[in-house]
Amino acid sequence: MYKVRPFHRVGGEVLAEQLPTCMYRLPNLHRRPSPPQQEEADPSLQALESRQEEILKRLYELKSAVDGLSKMIQTPDADFDVTNIIQTDECSPLTKTGADLDLMLGKASLDYGAPKDIVINAKPSLPPLSLLVLHSLLCERYKILSAVHTHSSVKNVPESLLKCFGEQAKKQPRHEYQLGFTLIWKDVPKPQMKFSIQTMCPIEGEGNIARFLFSLFGQKYNAVTSTLIDSWVDTAIFQLKEGSSKEKGAVLRSMNAALGKTAWLVGNELTVADIVAWCVLQQTGSANAAPANVQKWMKSCENLAPFSSVMKLLK
Repeated sequence: MYKVRPFHRVGGEVLAEQLPTCMYRLPNLHRRPSPPQQEEADPSLQALESRQEEILKRLYELKSAVDGLSKMIQTPDADFDVTNIIQTDECSPLTKTGADLDLMLGKASLDYGAPKDIVINAKPSLPPLSLLVLHSLLCERYKILSAVHTHSSVKNVPESLLKCFGEQAKKQPRHEYQLGFTLIWKDVPKPQMKFSIQTMCPIEGEGNIARFLFSLFGQKYNAVTSTLIDSWVDTAIFQLKEGSSKEKGAVLRSMNAALGKTAWLVGNELTVADIVAWCVLQQTGSANAAPANVQKWMKSCENLAPFSSVMKLLK
């Protein structure tokens, strides 16, 4: 091995060595580094930090509020029946005056008193019974000019469907009617409706048209009642009418439970949910297999004139 010259002499004197100048120097690691100079903070950075702290504080408060609500929902007291809310805020029965058609359907600048026109296209092999019931109810509120036509896409229409609106009495001048209601038997995949032929896209689906026609009565509901009505209409159309046998059985059990608490599906007054559900039961042939409360409710519907007139079409 190579020898290393000693750093100290025998007498303890440090040996001075000449370091080479061809290499770069390194800092002494044994010395304490001088503290870095503090730079002035950027004002925009300080503003960003304070904003972040404020957002984190608000998120923490929001999390605390949500945690509190979740604890309330899990308690037995929060699992209440929404029918109690409906009982405390019942809507008034269907009035004889109806709604303002100009407000509901719009008023043309140059209508010269002409009635508002509603045109519905429907397939005769699947007649929309709920729309016929609603037509009869609307005739009790407004002066309606009714008409039934057959489109060229349909060849044979039963005589009962051609006279589904009945024989209209003495026809008056058109301007004396409040509403025009025209039903066209046409080969369409689902019922379609327009009330402003030039400017409006069609409303499709029996449930959606039924909701619109029922709104012409001017009924006002709270948010819970409106949601329940829409839910029953969708359930009747998509599960009771188009669902499997298992789904239909579940819907009938739900209806039986609801009708055990109230006379109608939603509250103590007839709504569009009752009309659509009753008509679907008639169309699907599920009426005979319905539970006791549903059977009683169906008889209550059939005691009303608009329902009994539709019953004649089913015979």
